[in-house]
Amino acid sequence: MARIFKWLLRIATGAVVLFVAATVLVWYFASRSLLDYDGTYAVAGLDAPVDIVRDNAAVPHIFGASDDDVFFALGYAHAQDRLWQMTMLRRTVQGRLSELFGTRTLPIDTLLRRLDLYGLAVSSVAAQDAPTTAMLTAYSAGVNAWLAEINEGSRGRGAPEMWVFNAPIAPWQPADSIAILKLLALQLSGQASAEVLRARTSLIVSPERLADILPDDPTSGIAALPEYAALIGDVPRYAANTRGPSDALSPVKPFDLAGASNAWAAGITRSATGSTLLASDPHLGLTAPTVWYLARLQLQSGDVIGATVPGLPIVLSGRSADLGWGITSGYVDDQDLFIEEVNPDDPNQYRTPDGWADFRSRNSIVTVKDASAVTLTLRWTDNGPVLPPEVYDVGTVTPPGHVASLSWTALRGDDTSASAAMGMMRSLTIEQAIAAAEGYIAPAQNLTLADRTDIAMKTIGSIPLRDAAHQSMGRLPSYGYLPQNRWSAMTPYADNPEFLAPEGGIVGNTNNKTVDRPFPNHVSFLWGDTQRINRWRLLMQSRQVHTRDSFIEAQLDTVSFTARALLPLMGADLWFTGDAAADGTPERRRQIALTLLANWNGEMNEHLPEPLIYAAWLRALQDRLTRDELGPLSAEFTRADPVFVERVFRDVDGAAVWCDVIQSAPVETCTDISRQALDDALIWIGETYGTNLETLRWGDAHQATHDHPTLGTVPVLQWFVNIRQSTSGGDHTLMRGRTTGTGPDPFLNVHAAGYRGVYDFADPDSSVFVTATGQSGHFLSRYYDNLGELWRRGEYIPMSLDPDLARAAALGTTRLQPTEAQ
Repeated sequence: MARIFKWLLRIATGAVVLFVAATVLVWYFASRSLLDYDGTYAVAGLDAPVDIVRDNAAVPHIFGASDDDVFFALGYAHAQDRLWQMTMLRRTVQGRLSELFGTRTLPIDTLLRRLDLYGLAVSSVAAQDAPTTAMLTAYSAGVNAWLAEINEGSRGRGAPEMWVFNAPIAPWQPADSIAILKLLALQLSGQASAEVLRARTSLIVSPERLADILPDDPTSGIAALPEYAALIGDVPRYAANTRGPSDALSPVKPFDLAGASNAWAAGITRSATGSTLLASDPHLGLTAPTVWYLARLQLQSGDVIGATVPGLPIVLSGRSADLGWGITSGYVDDQDLFIEEVNPDDPNQYRTPDGWADFRSRNSIVTVKDASAVTLTLRWTDNGPVLPPEVYDVGTVTPPGHVASLSWTALRGDDTSASAAMGMMRSLTIEQAIAAAEGYIAPAQNLTLADRTDIAMKTIGSIPLRDAAHQSMGRLPSYGYLPQNRWSAMTPYADNPEFLAPEGGIVGNTNNKTVDRPFPNHVSFLWGDTQRINRWRLLMQSRQVHTRDSFIEAQLDTVSFTARALLPLMGADLWFTGDAAADGTPERRRQIALTLLANWNGEMNEHLPEPLIYAAWLRALQDRLTRDELGPLSAEFTRADPVFVERVFRDVDGAAVWCDVIQSAPVETCTDISRQALDDALIWIGETYGTNLETLRWGDAHQATHDHPTLGTVPVLQWFVNIRQSTSGGDHTLMRGRTTGTGPDPFLNVHAAGYRGVYDFADPDSSVFVTATGQSGHFLSRYYDNLGELWRRGEYIPMSLDPDLARAAALGTTRLQPTEAQ
């Protein structure tokens, strides 16, 4: 026995030693790429020395003698802090992920090759104006200078991920930056997926019920759509899903995760400060590190500071001394799916208004790690690229003998969006910024502006102009060979929605409908918000004048207008009713839950139990209302639409019929379904979080998931690279924390404001900003998550353009010198 024990002890000791040795080895190799922000480097491509001063939050303040040198240094800083993220963005848009990840990412590469966003970016380089071309060239040279330093200075391959996924890094090119802007457009575009979901749903329910489950904005008046089955023949009414499982690396998102944001501004008449105010918080999927990177640039046209995206040398949301700008997703209907008939006698042809025509096609070879290379035949029609059936589930609504193609404003080889964004960043006034934005193509955005005297909002980006006779008004996939379905032109830029110096002194957007125009001048039928706008309007109008602090308060507001509006309907016949019930019985738990909700003000606070009870109830209610009518398709409706629920409980146009279970003999009422849904929710809560309702915490369910896209699922490593935080807010609060809606943790916060900024032009240096994680992409760096806790608590860091303040508490200064100076 003693001998066995001795050997077990030796084995255990050896395992511990091996584990410690492996940990030390991993730390050693990973730490080789940790940065020392103090240092002097001789680099080729500079005209004069440049200082990159990292302030105490590791935000680089870049001081140079020329714009070219400043953008060179920005490329250098981006590559220092976020090299892996930059290379992953580039690989994604190039369709080259499978070289690292094997067959897992082949569907992503297949789609990106078919869209050819990178090829279009290469073509678009020649379309840029001279200053932008110089900027992109200088930025690329800066990135490549750091790559040279990695190769020559034993910098641990530049990032710890490079040890796991070892692959050569090609020099950065101007086209790479343009391609990343196009990739952002893909991430922010959800109209195509919405078309497919509407088509699939219309195959199951009547047009009247379609208006319930996929409602238009309640303030609009839209004509009824034709049934999809009548529009496109031979489509199965219960088509199974064709898409594969979702992947964290995929840039294609469902409509409700495709993009969101808040931005608002107050003019002098509504500001207590004597000048204008602007708040901006763009929303994207949460990752570690966040997609945003803070930077300050000393430009000849004036210094700018704000949020950039690594790989893209433009401050997308920020301020100069005289102008502030924020962006929100425009929700422009800039995508259309076309059903293309394939010639039954020649599969290389498709039908056009003028007869059969050849697909434009070419082959593309995708290299796949640990598997054979895959040769794709890429095909385009006059309308756009032909899509695989799994993308957007388009295969479920494509009849035999047909394929689907995509028209999208971003599919241009003369895209001048980068030049327009550069022009906006250099502008000094609202008028200059709006004029510069005319060349902006995609992604469509609402640009909120404030200079020292005025405020404005302008929708920027191309808006397709459709024929008034379009079969589906662009809301459903339609036949591509019918001329009335094809895009005729783009709306003139002057006709894009515009709000200059509004009379009320306040302008803003929460992804709500901005204009109510009849088709075909409608901008969009689908908008990203019908709820947050109500709370925003109340907060803006509840006081005559605003301050920086009141804008921060609104940006961090967690009261759900939706909860306040829906709970009185959901519990109308349930509040304080029913017989006395003993402790531990379902009836007693229901009474406790209803009592808690009856006294709740709708604040989605992470420390309260009521938000979790309400969210679980609403989710269960959506399932009860739709499961019998939609069957398996109900799984696609992962979050309850408040307008749908309100229509049902107010019986708008007979919508209460959703409460009756059509397969059952009794006629269920909405009260029955609401009570059953509450019981469903309480059972689920009890199984997941415990039966003591008073001790529940919303934050335990609503954790922000800043997960590393590539290492976040690796055992042990995930503890170091993923950042999880208990958070307040929800799907419909101004401090928005969009939930997954599916899986064992349906209330995880996966889509939120990765950047927040508030700018006060009475005292510009009192402006503040923050991002959701930190500046560094290196998980061993103290700056990997140093801003994350501030972000979670609703705190900010200063946004100052004072060079002395930047240098006073600097972490270090990186000096770049031309090689000739050495």
